[in-house]
Amino acid sequence: MRTYGCAMALFLAFTAFSFSQEMPVLTANDSIIKSSWIFGLGFNVVDDSGDGIRDYTIIKDQWNYVPFPSRLSLGKNIGSGFVLEGIATYNRYKEGNTVDDVVLAESKDYYAIDTRLSYSLNRLVGRSGWFDPYIGTGIGFTHANESSRVTYNASLGSRFWLSERWGIDISTSGKWAFKSGESNHFQHGAGVIYQYGIEKGLSKKGEEKLALINAIDQEQRRKQDSIAAARLAEEEAKALAERLARDKEEAARRAAEEAEQARKTQIENQIKGLGKIYFAFDSSSLNRESRLTLDQLAELLNLNSGIKLQVNAHTDSRGPETYNQRLSQKRADNTVNYLISKGISGDRLEANGYGESQLINKCSDGVQCTAEEHRANRRSEFLVLEL
Repeated sequence: MRTYGCAMALFLAFTAFSFSQEMPVLTANDSIIKSSWIFGLGFNVVDDSGDGIRDYTIIKDQWNYVPFPSRLSLGKNIGSGFVLEGIATYNRYKEGNTVDDVVLAESKDYYAIDTRLSYSLNRLVGRSGWFDPYIGTGIGFTHANESSRVTYNASLGSRFWLSERWGIDISTSGKWAFKSGESNHFQHGAGVIYQYGIEKGLSKKGEEKLALINAIDQEQRRKQDSIAAARLAEEEAKALAERLARDKEEAARRAAEEAEQARKTQIENQIKGLGKIYFAFDSSSLNRESRLTLDQLAELLNLNSGIKLQVNAHTDSRGPETYNQRLSQKRADNTVNYLISKGISGDRLEANGYGESQLINKCSDGVQCTAEEHRANRRSEFLVLEL
């Protein structure tokens, strides 16, 4: 029994030690790009001298290029290290250069559209990196030296990734015509590439590390489940109590806000219901009907001391503008003074005269209108500023 107890203690100690070690962490080195789009823009050089690879490195009199971007590509990383691309290029054979063993007497255009399926050699070692050499093959159509041809191509190159998205692509392609008698040539390319629509996955090493992480995590979770369950129950009970208290407070707050809003709406509707007061032509005096309306307004203001009110007075369009402005201000002042005489504090009232600038109908200068239409513009209105 003593032996069993010692063995169990050693086992538990070993288990605790094993799972106290630092948890493995997945890094960028554990992932590879499974799928993406690759867009490229750059330059191309054509060697169509006709001497094949015998003088491959000779540039003078054999390499043809233009001083602006002349290579456009769009490719799809289809996974497993393969990239399928479409490549369009333009060039110009220079006068005096050798093409098909003949010195050109004049410059000639070069066009090509090619497809290429390339394979990343990094996949042979099961990882990716900034240096990404590849081999490729494909077919294309070329128009060069006033002759069109279909070619099968073989490429050797490398992509140099400066970041996950940006890189440089340098390659050399041999292009052989399907029909005999048509010239073969080399095409060199260099340009900037941009990778987008990236979908990543784990390398084989990353998958192994993830499996180890999951195993360690599962064991740690098993050990913590009972403690977590008790804590969770306690936290849930506490959270429930707090939520019920908050809900109760929130319900009371909403009810108070709704009641206050209903009160304010009722007061505003009451003020609107009183309507406007109107003045006789060329007069700022309050008539009996206007005073009755203001008496009701004063009673409402006295019952609700928190109301601040703006009185806006207007005239019709008849008479000079400057005179009408003064007249409207006098109408606003008379309206406010009447409310003050009814016990309303002056700091709760604001008087504004707008003259004939805010007519409510068509009756502007020179427009024929009825007396009733002109009267509609001679008014004082009430605007609630604060409740």
